[in-house]
Amino acid sequence: MSSKRSRNRKSANVHEAYFEAMNAMFEQAKAYFGSAVKSFWFHEGVICPACLKNEIGNVNFKGKEALGLNAFMYRKRGVLIGYFLCDICTNYIHAQSQVNPYKQTALHTDIERNLEEAYLKHLSSLN
Repeated sequence: MSSKRSRNRKSANVHEAYFEAMNAMFEQAKAYFGSAVKSFWFHEGVICPACLKNEIGNVNFKGKEALGLNAFMYRKRGVLIGYFLCDICTNYIHAQSQVNPYKQTALHTDIERNLEEAYLKHLSSLN
């Protein structure tokens, strides 16, 4: 099998795995929020929705490369929005969660605002 074909298959497998994980998160959100959750959408941009500067990418987690799937509930539209972050923003949020567990950072507010804008832009592109 060619290297390109192998990469495409691996990429498809990763995409499928994240879709399955996002679907599981959607089901959990429906169980928690009930009928308020209508759908989910995944932000596929390559730029981090937190800092709007760096490309999304892998982070070192417990000595291994990882790409974390994140999501938040856009309550106004009833949409669970999934996304990836860059390593800098991911590490910042993890560090802050150790200092102030269960507290949202200002970066979370930026992420939500930027993703809401991206989602609305996506919706307008469908017209």
